[in-house]
Amino acid sequence: MAPTAARDDERWRTAGDRIQTLLDASAAGGTVARERAEQLVREITDLYGAALERMLGAAVTANPELAEDFAADGLVASLLLVHGLHPHTVEQRVSAALDGVRPYLGSHGGDVSLLGVADGVVSLRFQGSCRSCPSSAVTLELAVQDAIRAAAPEVSDIEVLAAETDSPAAVIPADALLSRVHAHTTTWCGVPELAGLSDAEVGGFRVAGMTVLACRVGAEVFAYHDRCPGCSGSLAGARLSGAVLRCPHCAAGYDVVLAGAGVDAGVADGHLEPIPLLERDGVLSMAVTPAVEVA
Repeated sequence: MAPTAARDDERWRTAGDRIQTLLDASAAGGTVARERAEQLVREITDLYGAALERMLGAAVTANPELAEDFAADGLVASLLLVHGLHPHTVEQRVSAALDGVRPYLGSHGGDVSLLGVADGVVSLRFQGSCRSCPSSAVTLELAVQDAIRAAAPEVSDIEVLAAETDSPAAVIPADALLSRVHAHTTTWCGVPELAGLSDAEVGGFRVAGMTVLACRVGAEVFAYHDRCPGCSGSLAGARLSGAVLRCPHCAAGYDVVLAGAGVDAGVADGHLEPIPLLERDGVLSMAVTPAVEVA
């Protein structure tokens, strides 16, 4: 994506926040002023929505393939969602969103299955997640929730079933499962420089005031906080050997593909602290959250 196009996309992605800020400011004029401002926004939105529906119908009638092109464009798709014109069903969008994060889940030894969507509730089942790593569990939950909310904002709740065992599966309330995520404010920061990493390359980046270590193994990019669990030192200067990242100070090794798990006897119970990394609107982005305390 060209720099100008990327800046334009960023501008429109934040348009909703700017509109909400203006509506909030209108409240200073009293309840009547606020209601009039909200009515004005609704009238304009309905007007443009009606015109967009006619344009979409004409375009897709002339060329049915355009429906998929519109759905693949993040900005256009978000506008279609606002007006209820997206060509894909909620279940199709949720399924595609999960496909998008599945490689990331796999890097943590986990996976997720979509069991269904009914009455605005998405039912999922996580499998083989890195349960021994609390920070990994948080990042997996965060990645899945963000992907679903972005693809299907009309979803009202997410139900997660326990992994299949010999005992009957029980429903885990989404609020309970994702409570650690809800308790922390998350900001997604685009880091387009990550796309420039070559295979087996390790790089350090400053993202939202923190130092992050990122590396590429084949087609996948992985990101971790810049701290070695073995010696508590920086990983600056670390090198990859296959999927194993070696600390330049204590030589401890960590498998970056398997959630940063320690591979040596001395750090077998340790792990790097992973950072959610997803492609958002064509740009690799990191989820920046406050540190999660592990009991």
